[in-house]
Amino acid sequence: MPRTLSEAESKACLAAHGVPVLPERLCATPDDAVAAAEELGYPVVAKLCGEAVAHKTERGLVRLRLTNADAVREATGALLAAGRPEDGVTGVLVAPMVSGNRELIAGLHRDPQFGMTVMLGVGGVLAEALGDVAFRLVPITAVDAEELIDDLATQSLLGEFRGEPAVDRAALVGVLTALSDAAVADPTIVSADVNPLIVVDGRPVAVDGLIEVEA
Repeated sequence: MPRTLSEAESKACLAAHGVPVLPERLCATPDDAVAAAEELGYPVVAKLCGEAVAHKTERGLVRLRLTNADAVREATGALLAAGRPEDGVTGVLVAPMVSGNRELIAGLHRDPQFGMTVMLGVGGVLAEALGDVAFRLVPITAVDAEELIDDLATQSLLGEFRGEPAVDRAALVGVLTALSDAAVADPTIVSADVNPLIVVDGRPVAVDGLIEVEA
């Protein structure tokens, strides 16, 4: 059975290959979380983090838009208390709160017939309704990544949108080639899920990510 890395470990791995992530701190206590929030700047998001922690949103393990020390302290205490024995060792991940009108999904998927692929799709509330995803076999070049972006049917989301600039295609190409590089560098990777990949001022940022590796 594959082993899932924690969100913090997963994003550190992705960042090492060039996927843009937010600065974040893994905290063991409410006081640690407050110090992290003061360093990173409010508002922040706090999430329970651990190798066995899955379905964070469904379990209420994500706290958004925390704007002061009291809110961070309360949220961190509640998140740590919500951990279950099967979650293993946990901490609270504190990161700046960002938002955008567009969410993408990206990742790695090992096809049983063809091998590892890079995936890009429309994320957020539109993901299931549109089912707009595209794939390319690893390894990919920048040209392959451009073609992968062009394969999305919902091209209007990539242009200027609700007062926001067009998606920086070069930056998005960089995300896709970085995922490919990670798969090539570490053949034990079974899958990677970057969801959401939020477009902030035109540039994609990995706000959440999970990697599965061979046990």
